Amino acid sequence: MGAHGGGTGDPVDNWVKKLLVGIAAAYIGLVVLVPFLNVFFQAFAKGIIPFLEHCADPDFLHALKMTLMLAFVTVPLNTVFGTVAAINLTRNEFPGKVFLMSLLDLPFSISPVVTGLMLTLLYGRSGWFAALLRETGINVVFAFTGMALATMFVTLPFVVRELIPILENMDLSQEEAARTLGANDWQVFWNVTLPNIRWGLLYGVILCNARAMGEFGAVSVISGNIIGRTQTLTLFVESAYKEYNTEAAFAAAVLLSALALGTLWIKDKVEEAAAAESRK
Repeated sequence: MGAHGGGTGDPVDNWVKKLLVGIAAAYIGLVVLVPFLNVFFQAFAKGIIPFLEHCADPDFLHALKMTLMLAFVTVPLNTVFGTVAAINLTRNEFPGKVFLMSLLDLPFSISPVVTGLMLTLLYGRSGWFAALLRETGINVVFAFTGMALATMFVTLPFVVRELIPILENMDLSQEEAARTLGANDWQVFWNVTLPNIRWGLLYGVILCNARAMGEFGAVSVISGNIIGRTQTLTLFVESAYKEYNTEAAFAAAVLLSALALGTLWIKDKVEEAAAAESRK
């Protein structure tokens, strides 16, 4: 985790380094900062009252509720899965381990739109599991269940990929000593393993939450983007903008940006705490 935080580097003391830093700053400003600030400018162009009125719209509030619910469901599940998977992958050797670890990166390489299409083909009316779903009365496509599955898929690698390098470099002598003293597996994890991986775990959770709240492609396909039912904030932005309701679209974009800024602030605090601990 300490590697994610700011560290000491070479001073920018010649024109070549200054030029490179200037180019990097200009690029980030044009690609990231200017569009980001423009969202706020457009949202508040007619004042705070229209912005608040859009935020109080029932469809807007429902989209916000769906976004928060998806994060509330998917982040804890992928946190538990990622932790268990990382521990088992780093502590055990078995046939197919390399292939399994490669599968964990699959959500990074597959387009989210393709992910939504795959889930629709599996759980739709003519999908592989259609008969089973009809018998049980469970709706996946155009329902919160499918949206959660899509979000879980795209956010699956974040926690496990943060923990695997930490666990691989972790000294196992503390765990072995705890077991020698009679600690069971849960006690070893809670008192020895977790304190050693907590910063990486927190960082993975933050990344997972950020992706869950900002996911668009996979959720768009499987949800059907039904206003007032299966619409998240990202889908609300698209539909509002297509309907020329730009003020509502920018209001939703501002809220998403605020959530992103909050996530970045928490991320920075976690990195600072991890870096401070590593210097002790």
